[in-house]
Amino acid sequence: MDARTRNNVVVTGNDDGPVVMLAHGFGCDQNLWRLVVPALAEKCRVVLFDHVGAGRSDLSAWDAGPYSTLDAYASDVLDICRELDVRDVVFVGHSVSAMIGVLAVAAEPARFGKLVLLTPSPRYIDDGDYRGGFSAADIEELLDSLESNYLGWSATMAPVIMGTPDRPELGAELTNSFCRTDPEVARVFARTTFLSDNRADLARVTVPTLVVECAQDVIAPRAVGAFVHAQIPGSTLVTLDATGHCPQLSAPEATADAILRFVTSPR
Repeated sequence: MDARTRNNVVVTGNDDGPVVMLAHGFGCDQNLWRLVVPALAEKCRVVLFDHVGAGRSDLSAWDAGPYSTLDAYASDVLDICRELDVRDVVFVGHSVSAMIGVLAVAAEPARFGKLVLLTPSPRYIDDGDYRGGFSAADIEELLDSLESNYLGWSATMAPVIMGTPDRPELGAELTNSFCRTDPEVARVFARTTFLSDNRADLARVTVPTLVVECAQDVIAPRAVGAFVHAQIPGSTLVTLDATGHCPQLSAPEATADAILRFVTSPR
């Protein structure tokens, strides 16, 4: 199966512009980028796709074995780049896809020009002096709740993750996105996401990197953004005046502007 079909690849925008590849996070699909795509598409060739198991990807390609690690998702990213025959790619990874991007860039740095990490977290669980925002017990409770009642978990957690109680329609959209995900896929991807530890991989990034955090984010607090910034040599840290974990929905103009400024800046 070719990667374009497997990952429901969509290419849009300015064919003469730099290639910007947008990768969605847990429980989402490429639709969550729709509010930033128009601004990016004016100057960039935008590549959208769904991770296997999400959106309109080929669900028959999903297998719990290989997709229990982020390396399988990073391998898919590289397959897409090869099939499209693109280089100097600016990879934009949201949430867990930030670390997928880190792994892809580390594996094949010549393929990428720049890296944008949107609300990233290399490890969600606190560890010694490192503060990921959650204790091990917190994460186990979260995963147990997800596995016992995925739809109920989605309805409870999505608004918390979105972090915009004054705009309940955004929380509802994320809830609906979670609920469209197959519960078995969600169970495996959640464990892969929330139990991951990619702190050591950050130093392997050798391309210019932008770290984008939100002023308030319960999933990836600012201490995490500072850590990621400190671990990637020469990276730039931008704090958006936004709340929640999904600024591409809650603050799309600021998110698109931060990405565009970085994409068009000299190296």
